[in-house]
Amino acid sequence: MNLGVHVSTAGGICAAVKRARELKCTTMQIFIRSPQRTRETYLSKEEIAEFVRERKKARLDPIFVHMNYVVNLASPFRKIIRRSIKDYIEDIKECYALKAEYLVTHMGSHRDTSEAAGFRRLIKALNTIISETKDFPVGILLENVCGAGSWLGYSFSHHKKVIEKLQDPGRAGICLDTAHAYSAGYNLATKAGLDATLDEIDRLLGLNKLKMIHLNDSKDTFDSRRDRHEHIGKGKIGLQGIRGIVNHPKLKNVPLILETPKDSETADLSNLKTVRALAKK
Repeated sequence: MNLGVHVSTAGGICAAVKRARELKCTTMQIFIRSPQRTRETYLSKEEIAEFVRERKKARLDPIFVHMNYVVNLASPFRKIIRRSIKDYIEDIKECYALKAEYLVTHMGSHRDTSEAAGFRRLIKALNTIISETKDFPVGILLENVCGAGSWLGYSFSHHKKVIEKLQDPGRAGICLDTAHAYSAGYNLATKAGLDATLDEIDRLLGLNKLKMIHLNDSKDTFDSRRDRHEHIGKGKIGLQGIRGIVNHPKLKNVPLILETPKDSETADLSNLKTVRALAKK
């Protein structure tokens, strides 16, 4: 089982590697800029070189970088799309320098326009980004969402709609967030629901496109369209549901990243311990 958490980069990007190693992670996810605003600083060559060295020593593989939350490639506002494209290109280039394999991103919100219009803007922007970063082949993982508001990505048919229209579909894959899927109407709390979800992904895109799972329990009820993560086994998906996910034979080679609440200093350690105990020896 390839298991990690979203790790804080407080104190520098290399501090994240140390935290992941102390938690005995074999993979990890990080931000390389503030999640709530556009970039203000860039990593130095020395920081990048040290990160690459320390990551290799810690045997963290693969590395996932999560895109910030202010980008929106589906926005009806040209200024936001231009800024978002710039942010994506910058982050992909920095991911490549860090030897991070994947950039995880939400599809964006069409705001008060239609889904069809949002998809057109998103696909056009992603094709621009892929064209501008053809020499920096970092994988782009489209994350599913809970179905609230005007956000794209609450159905895996959305992922198919986008990926099949990319100039280079091989650059794109899926990040499955279990809490988001459960809130969007995919019943991952049951074996039948999990099997149906994986069958849908396989039918629409192929399970080889599933490159990572955000393993989170859900504070909210099934099909609630709300996004609140919970500690493993303490939410509505529950221990039995999480056990089914971590032991499913079709998911045995898919990296798992926890984005569970960090409401205590030992929260990550406790959630990792629970997942490890659920996994078959």
